[in-house]
Amino acid sequence: MKSRFPIVELGKNVRQVSQRNRAEADVEVFSVTNSEGFTRSTDYFSKEVFSKDVSNYKLVNPGQFAYNPSRINVGSIDYLRHDRSVLVSPLYIVFEGKKDIHADYLLLYLKSDWGNAQIRANTEGAVRDSLKFKGLENIKLPLPPLNDQIRIAQLLGKVEGLIAQRKQHLQQLDDLLKSMFLEMFGDPVRNEKDWDKPALTAFGKISTGNTPPRSESANYDSDFIEWIKTDNITGDALFVTPSTEHLSQIGARRARTVTSGALLVACIAGSVESIGRAALTDRTVSFNQQINAIQPGKDVNPLYLYGLFKLARSYIQSHATKGMKKILTKGDFEKITMIKPPFEMQNRFAVVVENIEGIKSRYKQSLVDLETLYGALSQQAFKGELDLSRVPIPAQLVAPVSLGDQATVPEPVVQTVPAIHLPDTGNLLAALENSGARKALIAEWLEAYRQQLGDASFSVQDFMVAVSDQLTEWLQAVVEDEAVADEQKNRLAEFYPSNDVGLDVNDYEHIKKWVFEALAAGALTQGGNKVGNRIELKAVQS
Repeated sequence: MKSRFPIVELGKNVRQVSQRNRAEADVEVFSVTNSEGFTRSTDYFSKEVFSKDVSNYKLVNPGQFAYNPSRINVGSIDYLRHDRSVLVSPLYIVFEGKKDIHADYLLLYLKSDWGNAQIRANTEGAVRDSLKFKGLENIKLPLPPLNDQIRIAQLLGKVEGLIAQRKQHLQQLDDLLKSMFLEMFGDPVRNEKDWDKPALTAFGKISTGNTPPRSESANYDSDFIEWIKTDNITGDALFVTPSTEHLSQIGARRARTVTSGALLVACIAGSVESIGRAALTDRTVSFNQQINAIQPGKDVNPLYLYGLFKLARSYIQSHATKGMKKILTKGDFEKITMIKPPFEMQNRFAVVVENIEGIKSRYKQSLVDLETLYGALSQQAFKGELDLSRVPIPAQLVAPVSLGDQATVPEPVVQTVPAIHLPDTGNLLAALENSGARKALIAEWLEAYRQQLGDASFSVQDFMVAVSDQLTEWLQAVVEDEAVADEQKNRLAEFYPSNDVGLDVNDYEHIKKWVFEALAAGALTQGGNKVGNRIELKAVQS
């Protein structure tokens, strides 16, 4: 590991804590998960999995870290942000950091690729890898000054927030698809709308995949056709993902092949939760013996079939065998009955699926881009290669909890910022409907804001919030105004369905261009802010 920051051993900056619940205080039991961090055990497991006797459980106080020694390699570590102490399993390791190490920075590092490599290098165990506290102490950590730790955490935390938001959007789209299916067809198992409910054989030709013998190299010696396995059926993607394995022409004759529009369903798996994962093909592929395929008939829309399987997955799982390895045989698969509404209704639902999947595709690409950005920023941050001077320290910052001395929380530095008054104008309605009119209006308001600043700093963020608030307030007034034509209201409702106007990337580019022009014209000046170690813009009063 190379970094411009000093590399230190984590053990010199943390201390293990092992405070037990001997007084048997009424304290909630939490778990630490890789996705949610500290989570009530009853919320995460949906039932009580901890012992009735919690006297030996460990107490975690606000600001202290806890991790599962056997799951820290997958990110099961967090520090407690609650204002009350909680209990964790006696198996957990609890520690706290010194006052010169920032909790968010340490957590981000331990969850980074660098940190995870350090964790793996210090785990031990014959059956299952485990990171004991001694191993944690040996972890090497790049340790910048405290203010730079805060800036790194602030920067990476912003990108993490965008990633979490994009994942939430994807989940909301899945929820929307389910709700649209239920609205059109009702529950596919209860079938309260009394659709025809034939066996799956009525939906199309069903076949089970096959694996050509690997002992015969001729089956795999060329890339004649993709060979799909259950790993290529993710459960959240419409189409099977590209496979890295292929069959030769000889191997393809010994396997099973389907064309575009077939539904591939995982029917052999190590756990019942994996049974029923389904995805469509958008190309001709071969598939292995763990998959059953339905090549839809002329009266079945593939997109409807995909939505049906997505919603009825637990119902499909209920038909699997209950042995060590969960199996849904071809015979049992064919006997499953499913609702089959008229083809015209299936086609209407297919349009919904296409629209939602189109949006999901863009969101997924955005998520990939954000995760790539996060990875690059993370590496640069821990190597000390980022210019942190432009990253502001949050005004309200809770200091890290130090080694039991109850570190004093510093008073936030508060800058007096004048309220932004944007003048009324006749261009508001046009600005809601036309990007060109909005550009002119933003320029008018920017100049008004500049003239109000006095000695205060120019803030693009504050200005954008004020503009959004002003446009949103005006939009709501227009919607409630009886004198405005319904046609115009409907058009605005289409653009802004939640009556909330947010500025977009183009608006930001207009603002940025105006700032550069104002600097060139001498209407704004650029200087340094020693407190925040960042660039500051000031208005020049004429």
